[in-house]
Amino acid sequence: MLLLENVAQSYGPKAVLKDIQFTLKPGQIGCLLGPSGCGKTTALRLVAGFEQLSAGAIYIDGQTVARPGFSLPPEQRRVGLVFQDYALFPHLSVAANVDFGLSHLPRRDRDYRVHEMLELVGLEAEAKAWPHQLSGGQQQRVALARALAPRPRLLLLDEPFSNLDVELREKLSLEVRDILKHEAITALLVTHDQHEAFAVADVVGVMNQGLIQQWDTPYRLYHEPANRFVADFVGQGVLLTGEVLNEHQVEIELGVLEGHLPTQCNAEKIEPECLNCERGCRVEVLIRPDDIIHDDSSLLMAEIERKAFRGAEFLYTLRLPSGARVLALVPSHHNHAIGERIGITLGVDHVVAFTA
Repeated sequence: MLLLENVAQSYGPKAVLKDIQFTLKPGQIGCLLGPSGCGKTTALRLVAGFEQLSAGAIYIDGQTVARPGFSLPPEQRRVGLVFQDYALFPHLSVAANVDFGLSHLPRRDRDYRVHEMLELVGLEAEAKAWPHQLSGGQQQRVALARALAPRPRLLLLDEPFSNLDVELREKLSLEVRDILKHEAITALLVTHDQHEAFAVADVVGVMNQGLIQQWDTPYRLYHEPANRFVADFVGQGVLLTGEVLNEHQVEIELGVLEGHLPTQCNAEKIEPECLNCERGCRVEVLIRPDDIIHDDSSLLMAEIERKAFRGAEFLYTLRLPSGARVLALVPSHHNHAIGERIGITLGVDHVVAFTA
């Protein structure tokens, strides 16, 4: 449904996007995730038709909508938009806002579609209300209903939950995903919040400095990051120094891990003597908070340096005997004091290692 092929964008000498490529299948929800200034919103604006690209091409449902020297006008792309600030018309009622893009339909069909959309987002009772009378979450639902009403081929969402509080943001992101899946809508979301990305999207592209670092499922982004940037940006964790024992094992301070060793040993050629991840090669191993298990019977001890209460669990910062630090998620009924030493064991299912 959506294909970006070698898309690049520059503003004068400054390259904002470099060789962006990804696809979305019909009914699939994608997300561009990254820090401010990484180029994700520019990519969304190119898909919408608000800017003309410098290189590459964009296709929607097999139709070329953008290439150098040609840009199909936004209104002809059949693309729906949900903005960060909702962009509702304050002088129109909720129903009239949803009806705004349906002027090509007979009055009876328009009324039916408005009712259908308001029912879908759970706002039938607010049809005659004004936007300022609604909560932020309700306004976002109206914006979504308005974008979906004309049956777009593709829906674009630009930081749609950033103006909401954390609890409502999480709840609404799940609701939006359910609505999009119910309507079989292909969608592209832009956000800097990985929790939103993981809650809504089927596939996520992590961006940095105008490049997609990895385009993958949320699960693989977390457990099998392609590089250090993805490993650092997605989730929490630390890198511990390790030493390769053989092609399937690496030893760190906490013990021996088994799994796939870094492709960088072959690709980056940082250490000529370690091209095949032979014994003695130095690597850095990613350890996530959920890789460290609190175990009172363990002989391996770590000192609690910091603790953050999260309701069901504590996030402990632990100091190892070497002075290295790791994070650990521990059920909150294990309420230990700062400075206390606790037993820990490893529970690593995925070895993620990079050349040192």
